[in-house]
Amino acid sequence: MTHSSKTLMPALFLSHGSPDTAIADTDAAAWLKQLAAELPRPRAIVVASAHFEVTGSVAVSADPHPETIHDFGGFAPELYAIQYPAPGDPALAQRIATDLQAAGFSARAVARRGFDHGVWVPLKLAYPEADIPVVSVSVDPAQGPEHHFKLGQALAGLGADGVLVIGSGSFTHNLGEAFKALRSGQRQLAVPGWVQQFADWMNDKIAAGDIAALLDYRRLAPFAAQNHPTDEHLLPLFVALGAAGEAGRAQLVHDSAEFGVLAMTMWRFDKARIAAAA
Repeated sequence: MTHSSKTLMPALFLSHGSPDTAIADTDAAAWLKQLAAELPRPRAIVVASAHFEVTGSVAVSADPHPETIHDFGGFAPELYAIQYPAPGDPALAQRIATDLQAAGFSARAVARRGFDHGVWVPLKLAYPEADIPVVSVSVDPAQGPEHHFKLGQALAGLGADGVLVIGSGSFTHNLGEAFKALRSGQRQLAVPGWVQQFADWMNDKIAAGDIAALLDYRRLAPFAAQNHPTDEHLLPLFVALGAAGEAGRAQLVHDSAEFGVLAMTMWRFDKARIAAAA
C-alpha cells in the first residue's frame, strides 16, 4: 500500500496488560486483534512504552533489526518463544531524536534496544505480520505527566506522515494487587470501587479534554496513588494525548478489566483534519 502526505494517523493509548495478553482469550486481546482494520495502514509505528525507562533523557531505538525482549518471569513457556521480527527505522529514530532536541529535550537515538513486552504484546495482536517498521521511545519515571505530554506534542507532526504513535501502558497498575489476583488463577474478578472511581474520573476528564486536570491527576483523581503506586504505566497516556495535537478528538475505544484491578482501557485520539487543499 502506498502512503500519501494526506494520510493522517490518530494517536492511541493502549493498556497492554499482563504479558500473556499475547496468548490469552480476553476481551482486550480480541479488540487488539481487530484494531488494524479500523485504521489506515501506517508506514511506521512509534511506541512510548512503560517498560522502556530512561532517567534524565529520552532514548529512541535506532536498531535496524530489533530483538524481541522477554522482560518478565513465571509465565507459560510458549510466551517466551514468541518473536516479533518487525524492522526498525533508524532514519525515523534519528528524526524523532532531532525533533525532541529542537523541542528542548535531551534526546538521543540508541542502539541495542529491542522490543519490550509493552511494544510487542499489543503489536503482535494488532499487526501479527510484523511487517511495519517500529521505533520505541522511552519514558522517564523521574518526570511527571507534563513532561510526557510535551514529549507527545513534539511527536504530533508524525501523524501527518502516516506514522502511528502509540502510548503503551496500563490505565491502572497496582502490581501488588494484580499479583494477588494472578496467583488466584482468576482473570475475571469484580472491579474494586477504588479502581472504578479512578477509571471513571480519568475517562471523564479525557472525554472532556480537560488536560489541566489530567496533568494534575495525582492530586485530583480519587485513589490515584493506590491505582498507580508508581506512575510509569500511566505516563504513555500523556504521550498519546500530546501527540494528538491541538483540537484532537478523544474516543474511548475499549474498556474492560482483568484480575479486577487492571483496567484495560484504551483511547483513540484523532487530530484535526488536514484541509483538502493542503
